[in-house]
Amino acid sequence: MEFLPDLTFSVWVAAAMGFCIGSFLNVVAWRLPKVLERRWLEEASHHLSNAPLITEFAGLSAAQSTSTATQAERVFSALESQPPFGLAQPASHCPQCKTRLRWRDNIPVLGWLALRGRCAHCGAKIPVRYLAVELGTGVLFGLIAWRFNEQPIALAWCAFASVLLAASLIDWDTTLLPDDLTYPLLWGGLLLAWLGWTIPLDSALLGAMGGYLALWSIYWIFKLATGKEGMGYGDFKLLAALGAWLGPQMLLPIVLGASAIGAVAGLTMKFSGALREGVFVPFGPFLAGGGLVVMLAGAPRVMEWMGWA
Repeated sequence: MEFLPDLTFSVWVAAAMGFCIGSFLNVVAWRLPKVLERRWLEEASHHLSNAPLITEFAGLSAAQSTSTATQAERVFSALESQPPFGLAQPASHCPQCKTRLRWRDNIPVLGWLALRGRCAHCGAKIPVRYLAVELGTGVLFGLIAWRFNEQPIALAWCAFASVLLAASLIDWDTTLLPDDLTYPLLWGGLLLAWLGWTIPLDSALLGAMGGYLALWSIYWIFKLATGKEGMGYGDFKLLAALGAWLGPQMLLPIVLGASAIGAVAGLTMKFSGALREGVFVPFGPFLAGGGLVVMLAGAPRVMEWMGWA
């Protein structure tokens, strides 16, 4: 902590910043999966353009492999000719009419309220989730600033919460936990521990290893017993990242909290008709929720809840 400047981080400033970050998280949740899918398609088409490789591993004839490679080259060239697409490009626009949004339409919270949840050009509905994410992020940032006594370290925990929120939204929509989010979260936790800003480095390392191996073991036990996959590898990485930030003693409370949150959400979805047969409910958002609860409560209080104090 000696590296941090002697500044305060107001709860209200944190909340206002959270509204803005929440607006950006909406962009991340919608665009990042598409960015990754485009990247994967480019990589796949690049590899499929290698006819000898197709012949060797796919067992196709030379003529079939050449035809497949030719089509893959066309796909790759078409992708290369497309305009840039990322988190910053193109500019924000309505998904329905493609009209570029005015600057005032992008003001967090107020923009949605002023538009009354509809596009100003075509009248298409703007999902209320956008508003909920902005408001929720603002409230969460305010709670973090309050939890850490308005100290600058709260900024690091706000970044922690932001990545968890973005990962949760993406996992809920796509059942995908991108490495582009879980790896930076993991390495960021280890870096801050090394700097002495969070927990001791040995605890961070044990938390990361324990988090990954715990869910990895459960995954393989379940798969060997049932022949089915109960969770994805992204869940292992997410719990490893949470362990790097919160330490090995918090892993069990996080998983228990995630299970409790998941059970409540599952029952709610079942009774509301949102949970249908064969629909997979991702575990990542509940892990993130468990991690946020543990972070806001603090280790001493969690230890008391668990009867370990």
